[in-house]
Amino acid sequence: MNGDFNLLNEWFADVSVEKVLTHFLQTYKARIALASSYGAEDQVLTDMIAKIDPVAKIFTLDTGRLPEETYTVMDQTNKKYGIKVDVYCPQQSEVEKLYQMQGINGFRESVENRKMCCQVRKIEPLRRALEGLDVWITGLRRAQSPTRETMQLIEWDEANSLIKLNPLIEWSEEEVWDYIKKNKVPYNALHTQGYPSIGCAPCTRAIREGEDIRAGRWWWENPEHKECGLHLKGN
Repeated sequence: MNGDFNLLNEWFADVSVEKVLTHFLQTYKARIALASSYGAEDQVLTDMIAKIDPVAKIFTLDTGRLPEETYTVMDQTNKKYGIKVDVYCPQQSEVEKLYQMQGINGFRESVENRKMCCQVRKIEPLRRALEGLDVWITGLRRAQSPTRETMQLIEWDEANSLIKLNPLIEWSEEEVWDYIKKNKVPYNALHTQGYPSIGCAPCTRAIREGEDIRAGRWWWENPEHKECGLHLKGN
């Protein structure tokens, strides 16, 4: 299977993001979706997809602990593009069990606790969101994190048994923001307050000058641990 994906990546190596998206959206139709966290990259992809196919599926995971600014850009996005992004939430019973086990902010006590929280709030809802799909689109870029340096444009997601498409994998942060400004794409206000990467409110802080762009995510952990489990290599 790796050989097939190597060949696909070679074919699409010099193809524009818009053409890559057009090909996959037309090929997979109702069996492809963008997973959006309303970060800058996902907003770029939402803008592109809305122009290519206004009824293409876009979904988001509402963990129940998102910043107010994220909910604001959710609303702005739906209104600007005339769409209704599908929202997947964690199971109420699982959240209640989580609170019983580790309290409100027990995820800071260990990597294991934090991953358990991510499992309940992100991983399980994602699996429901991906049911019936053959391809999921992400806003991943290699420059975002050490854990993403070897990711490819087109990959096989072993954990979820489908194709993962990363159209912006080669883009720089400057390219992302150039597109947002040129196309007047709505974006999370926290980006202008020193938050290049935004997740749940208690797990995200602004970064200091010179820090890695993912330094504000789970800042109490080592860089090699800074994934929630949605995008681990091989997943």
